[in-house]
Amino acid sequence: MTTKNRTDFFRSFAAFGLILGTLFFAASLTPSLVPRHPFVQGALSGLCLAAGYGIGVALRAFWRGMQLPLPPKSILRAGQIGAILLCATAAGFALWQASEWQNTLRQMMGMEPVDGSRPLIVGGLALIVFLVFLLIGRLFRSILIRLSAKLSRHVPGPVAVTLALTLTAILFWQVGNGVIVRQIFQIFDNSYARFDALIEDSSPRPTDPLKTGATGSLLTWEGLGRAGRETISRGPTRAEIEALAGGPAREPLRVYVGLNSADTVEERARLALEEMIRIGAFERSTLVIVTPTGTGWVDGESQMSLEYLLRGDVASVSVQYSYLASWLALLANPEYGKETARAVFALVYNYWRALPRETRPKLYVHGLSLGSFNSDLSHDLFQVIGDPFHGAFWVGPPFLHHTWSSVTKQRNPETPFWLPEFRDGSVIRFTSQKNKLINTDKHWGPYRVIFLQYASDAITFFDPNSLWRKPIWMEKPIGPDVSPDFRWIPVVTFLQLVIDLMTAVQTPYGFGHKYFFDHYLDGWASLTDAQGWTLQEIEDFKLRFRAKQNTISD
Repeated sequence: MTTKNRTDFFRSFAAFGLILGTLFFAASLTPSLVPRHPFVQGALSGLCLAAGYGIGVALRAFWRGMQLPLPPKSILRAGQIGAILLCATAAGFALWQASEWQNTLRQMMGMEPVDGSRPLIVGGLALIVFLVFLLIGRLFRSILIRLSAKLSRHVPGPVAVTLALTLTAILFWQVGNGVIVRQIFQIFDNSYARFDALIEDSSPRPTDPLKTGATGSLLTWEGLGRAGRETISRGPTRAEIEALAGGPAREPLRVYVGLNSADTVEERARLALEEMIRIGAFERSTLVIVTPTGTGWVDGESQMSLEYLLRGDVASVSVQYSYLASWLALLANPEYGKETARAVFALVYNYWRALPRETRPKLYVHGLSLGSFNSDLSHDLFQVIGDPFHGAFWVGPPFLHHTWSSVTKQRNPETPFWLPEFRDGSVIRFTSQKNKLINTDKHWGPYRVIFLQYASDAITFFDPNSLWRKPIWMEKPIGPDVSPDFRWIPVVTFLQLVIDLMTAVQTPYGFGHKYFFDHYLDGWASLTDAQGWTLQEIEDFKLRFRAKQNTISD
């Protein structure tokens, strides 16, 4: 590139765009809900720099298009230079302070501090990302100008510009959403599908005929997929439950149907019911319909906590509906699993309600993340009002969760958005890291719904409206696991939360979207009444379980 070309390139930048972009870049370094890896932070900062620059260019174009007055060039130039220097100083300060902001949040979550090379990585990657978006923006502008010039030969100038802008926007949307995004989702889906098909040594085929996929089962071990094989093979045995929980126990029953187990939703749901009948799932004291996450994964922390609590006298059933990670499915089609969830619930519920009331098990629905969302959609009031099941335990509910959204909006006054109370608490209760389900004199009815959520979980607290307004959950008092340095900034906070949503599981257990065994145990104990346990015995069991897990990890 010659000296003249370099000069022309730098002169092509809009001063107001650079000012706003630099401010957005600095703001992007402030903390949000999830600690960020330097590469993630660099990508986010570059995106914010590009967004700020684009908004600045658009505002300048609007100002000029409206033919609004401008100050004299000398004053304008001096103001621009001063503003750029001020913004550059702000960006430098933010880069210097960024590690401290991240370390404050990391310390709250018990994570190791970041190292000193972070600002160089963040700054370099942000510049690369910004230049990529700049090239895309200039390509858009070039097409717009050429198309407008051609159209102006046939229609008046303002009409030509409007038509050109509309057509260019449609072109870019079709290419971006219809080609690039579709291909990205296809790549993710194919990669998850291949990963799901891998036969791993850590999930050997069971020999117990009461295990799904074993000899005598209606389902093949290969057809369960990776998530299904993991679900079946990694549960506690009867002997392990007796040793850790004390007292006599039973072998827990788990049924899992993978996407490859049958061709249609109806066939997979029917297989699930027939397998449940085969192994005697309806003869247990408790039965749980577990809707898995987008990848088909069922959180072992949740299943183990319930199986230990009920000393194995429980059966669960799960049917896979997707390969995609929950955050991808949320962005693409959140109701993708609704059909499967409704088919499974209808078959299991109808069989259950036909059993004698005095001998049939307690029936609950359960789900984490996207599983929680689709579990909520698995039934409706009119379907169950004549013979209600016993309740629901929904964990990390996505921000689109229908019941969660409705109840949270109608929460009792003076209760925080991130941990609300609803009416008299006889039907629906919320809890978090600190167990809010105990030490209460409120009546717990026969039908119960529990929401377990962390204030730092972006899957739950992502707010599309944060683009232009402050989310309600950022009002004081904020959640105990949210950084006190988190500030709402238009556009920037929205982009931060988008990244947080994508990286919500990159936290230790007990924060973000990684739910902890102890908190699951508290929820199940309240939901089922935990017969045979006192509160102190539950706390002692948590210590024994944690000691066992530490021994295994060592």
